[in-house]
Amino acid sequence: MTFRLYDSATREVRDLDTVVPGQVSIYHCGLTVQSSPHLGHIRKEVVFDVLRRWLTAKGLGVTVVANVTDIDDKILAKSAEAGVPWFAHAYTFERELHRAYAALGCEQPTYEPRATGHIPEMVTMVSELIDRGHAYVAADGSGDVYFDVKSWPSYGELSHQRVDDMVPAEDSDPRGKRDPRDFALWKGYKPTEPLTASWPAPWGRGRPGWHLECSAMAIKYLGDEFDIHGGGIDLRFPHHENELAQARASGHPFARYWMHNAWVTAAGEKMSKSLLNGALVSEVTAQYPPRAVRFYLAVPHYRSSIEYSSESLTEASASLARIDGFVDRAVELVGQVETSNEQLPASFVAALDDDLGTSSAMADVYELVRVGNQALTAGDRDGVRGALVGVQSMLDVFGLRADDKAWQAGGDARLRPILDGVVTELLDQRQAARARKDFAAADSIRNRLTSLGVVVEDTPNGPRWSL
Repeated sequence: MTFRLYDSATREVRDLDTVVPGQVSIYHCGLTVQSSPHLGHIRKEVVFDVLRRWLTAKGLGVTVVANVTDIDDKILAKSAEAGVPWFAHAYTFERELHRAYAALGCEQPTYEPRATGHIPEMVTMVSELIDRGHAYVAADGSGDVYFDVKSWPSYGELSHQRVDDMVPAEDSDPRGKRDPRDFALWKGYKPTEPLTASWPAPWGRGRPGWHLECSAMAIKYLGDEFDIHGGGIDLRFPHHENELAQARASGHPFARYWMHNAWVTAAGEKMSKSLLNGALVSEVTAQYPPRAVRFYLAVPHYRSSIEYSSESLTEASASLARIDGFVDRAVELVGQVETSNEQLPASFVAALDDDLGTSSAMADVYELVRVGNQALTAGDRDGVRGALVGVQSMLDVFGLRADDKAWQAGGDARLRPILDGVVTELLDQRQAARARKDFAAADSIRNRLTSLGVVVEDTPNGPRWSL
């Protein structure tokens, strides 16, 4: 298999060598469901969705695991503020995450484990670390268990740091630690917290630390060693560094490659809930076509930062409109075509095989649209058909085909024929008004459709509409 990936651990672009030939196993850290997802969160979902589509197009079997962190300090704090049980609070925003997946056309992970469903595996991993001398129970009677970073000489290998150069996080609790840089594997139960947010363990009742959750779930579903571990670049340290250390220190080889996407920024700063600069997926997709939002997130190279702005999303909408304009005219001329991965341009394949080069790959889409428009002008049906097959095949990989059921009538393909019938009836009424020279009525129908988000284009073959 030819596919090269930038590995954050080695800082090199390396050929992907999978554990099982013909199969790719991927784990990417899902969200902590404390509040609504914003574009900074969902970029990772789009990036890994395109990666999954491309590896599948290459004929590989792909297993994707993305966890849900449904218990942590922030969930407990925010649910208490809202006056609802912590598990109800988490489930509310887990459902919102799923709506964001669907809104942007992302396929669901193969497995989506919740942290609270895997406490036994986490307790086992902590026990292994204690037995191996890499973890200890705090001596202050709190029931906390910490990973001893000085006991693991490789600590810092992912982020390329030396332990002595690290400083503890500002919000780190030094209570019971041998070293302020040690991190929590288990947090002892506190009487101020709900009893339901704690579980029994040999060292005392409590709940898992964030880093522990992901290691245990990745190993549960993908085995001791798997291919790609990913997430946003902000997770590389300390989260992924800690995952790697505790997994290997407990005897598991863990991930072979580490893939990190860059931030979505707002006014040059990382988009985040704490900075209150996050553009919520639900709000952005109400203002702009969801396909355009996916385009905006999917096309830049995943290791490049994206600046959020209305201009960027307007430009993404316009780019899609140009592509759709060719596709619509081509389908009118030659009809629907069967897509094929064999029809993908060689340069498109080369771009995606080289560290998922989406920006260069989209340039091939633009070029083939240009060639197709020239063929339309020349009346070259074969040329139009060839360009259409290529464009639609490339859009398949990006998850951006306009006729994909994910984009039809709010994601429900059953509504498309109903919507088509209603709009066609109105357009027939508009045509009848124009025939009797009642242009005021015709304009009124068109304006009403426009206000509902229906674009009407008059063509030699009659009016054509799109959402």
